Amino acid sequence: MRGSVKRSLTLCFLLGSACAYFGSPLFVSGRGQSGAKNPLSKWRPARDYSGVGYAGAAACAQCHAKESRTQAATPMAHAAEAGAACEVLKSRAPLTFTNGAYTYRITREGERAVYTVGDGVSTISEPVLFCFGQGVAGQTYIFQHRGAYYESRVSYFQESKGLDITILHPRGVPASLEDALGRPMSREATQGCFNCHTTAAVGDSRQQFERASPGVSCEACHGPGERHVAAMRAKDLSDPKIFDPTGLGAIELSQEFCGACHQSFDTVMSLGGQGGAANIRFQPYRIYNSRGHLVDDPRMSCVACHDPHEELRHDAAYYDSKCLACHLSTAGELKTRARSAPACPVATKQCATCHMPKVELPEMHYRFTDHWIRIVKPGDAVPR
Repeated sequence: MRGSVKRSLTLCFLLGSACAYFGSPLFVSGRGQSGAKNPLSKWRPARDYSGVGYAGAAACAQCHAKESRTQAATPMAHAAEAGAACEVLKSRAPLTFTNGAYTYRITREGERAVYTVGDGVSTISEPVLFCFGQGVAGQTYIFQHRGAYYESRVSYFQESKGLDITILHPRGVPASLEDALGRPMSREATQGCFNCHTTAAVGDSRQQFERASPGVSCEACHGPGERHVAAMRAKDLSDPKIFDPTGLGAIELSQEFCGACHQSFDTVMSLGGQGGAANIRFQPYRIYNSRGHLVDDPRMSCVACHDPHEELRHDAAYYDSKCLACHLSTAGELKTRARSAPACPVATKQCATCHMPKVELPEMHYRFTDHWIRIVKPGDAVPR
């Protein structure tokens, strides 16, 4: 993979927590699907299935009202926003930043958000098409210039409530006004980023980024639902014609399905094995390295702790029961077939604060939870 693609993909993972390399070798068959009948039997996020149409989230909500309602409040649902509707820019614009002789401004002009770069003599302005990232940590901006998609050279960071250089972009003074704009995205990188930040970016073997639905909604994970809706209306329950990830094993779910966008071990290694804190946001990769935790047990899958249809929980106490589903509470407790992992000799509460510490990523102005589960000793370097 070319270096520019590596940088673009890694940027998306860090800012918005999601992005995928379209065509990754991890996209393999899932279990529990009827391959002979179901065109979605090999479904993974970011796949293109020509001839299978999208129904839209509103159609899903007709039968799955609860899931549709709660999923709309999740970080995944806000992995991208249209530039005109971006909440950060509605409340924070104008935003400004200076890098040497170059000035950056993101402003609201009527219903549009506009990204402008100037060198004191000339300026280039382009409307913001999409805001990638919810803005909890950071948010980068996607625009078109001379027919190419660009990542903005500066991004918004919540901690500073302002702009700074986008992670993985050079921090030095740009060589020209064109260079100051940001990074032009290759077709491959554009497709990967849109496929994991939006829904229905690719259909019928063609890119349709302008028609993409911002954020990750039902069909981004379950596949295009047009045939499913038709089957359900016809009361044909023999083949629902939709993908059900619950048929996947824990490792397959975490490393292949969730890892398609959140970065699996294999994907990180194929991108050069970004070291230390640089890959702190790649949860499937981090948990793969956790000694004793890479087991095909549903209690260790991503969805054991994070329901993709529910808001992300931030209170450490919520996750204690997840740890104690496998670990004993005390050394004296009798082991059972279900719970045989050793007890922590220090505490029985707030396990994640010690064993999944938050790690500062300075370029992101944010502390991320490290999913590399381990015993952390004072002074230990962040493992790779």
